[in-house]
Amino acid sequence: MLEHEIQNSIAALLADGGFVEGLSRTNFHDRLEFQPLVADGSSRRFVRVFCDLQPCCLAVMAGSSSSRDFDEFRSSLAIGRHLGRKGVPVPEVLAADSRFRLILFEDLGDLRLHGKLKAENEESLRMLYQEVIDTLIAMQIDGAEDFDQNWCYDTETYDQSVMVERESGYFYEAFWRDTLFAEEVDGLQAEFEQLARRVMDHFEPLFLHRDFQSRNIMLKDGQVRVIDFQAGRIGPPGYDIASLLIDPYAGLSSRLQDEFLDYYLGNLRKRNGLDVNRVEMSYPYLALQRNLQIIGAFAFLSGKKRKQFFSQFLMPSLIMLQNRLADPIFDEFEVLRKTAAESIRLFRSRFSA
Repeated sequence: MLEHEIQNSIAALLADGGFVEGLSRTNFHDRLEFQPLVADGSSRRFVRVFCDLQPCCLAVMAGSSSSRDFDEFRSSLAIGRHLGRKGVPVPEVLAADSRFRLILFEDLGDLRLHGKLKAENEESLRMLYQEVIDTLIAMQIDGAEDFDQNWCYDTETYDQSVMVERESGYFYEAFWRDTLFAEEVDGLQAEFEQLARRVMDHFEPLFLHRDFQSRNIMLKDGQVRVIDFQAGRIGPPGYDIASLLIDPYAGLSSRLQDEFLDYYLGNLRKRNGLDVNRVEMSYPYLALQRNLQIIGAFAFLSGKKRKQFFSQFLMPSLIMLQNRLADPIFDEFEVLRKTAAESIRLFRSRFSA
């Protein structure tokens, strides 16, 4: 049941903004209904608001009263408005109430890219991904223009500390230690730091979504729409295209990944002022970073957060990691290669039926 004070706030925002004809602060009880939705990995609360039995908007609230959750609310509001002004197809911000860390967004429905994939043949899948990639390029370039890094609640830039502490370190802590209960690995930290340096060697800063995957891409009225952008910051564009292409939810073949990467780089080259060669050179390292982050996130969400939906994607992500590390470009990462192989062995021995 949604708290009475929050119901009142939502009704007031809709009434005062003129979003619902004839709605007032006093007559909403008979006209509005509130349907809580289940979040994926987020701690935020999501509520679909109906007016006269028709979907009206989506209410998004902070998960707690902590200062960090308030900062996330502010980021979501500011970055959402910024991207909307730049023509990026994000849900429209209708209204907000900082007292309850509450934002009313346009309701985009329930159809995600993830839910569309199995129904598509290869040609329609190709066209769909090309549209998604075109949207990504526009977001990366146009979203970087006039972007205020003070909006960022996490870090202003995707840098070495993010990579080592939040991604490769996430893999090590949440998966290797807390899921496998495995022993310390000598030399692994040094390789994590080396991997981060490889990314920074080819750094080409644009707007970074940081979780651009098939469950954060909605389809409404046949159009691609982007959600979950509140962790946006300045960063390397190769990370977001890697997030899309190696997405375990989608399970794209290596052939399609290569084809879509070529499409992305080719269209990126049509935009002026970018060193696309740097983007291309950074891609393998960023795909590895993302792969490590994915495993850490799935381990944390399925373990500490008890969200078992994510556990099914751990083994595919581990196999993807091992296959990725087989590329000669990663010959210098011997310890990580061995750790990936041992991760698969330990995971199978502990969790296989």
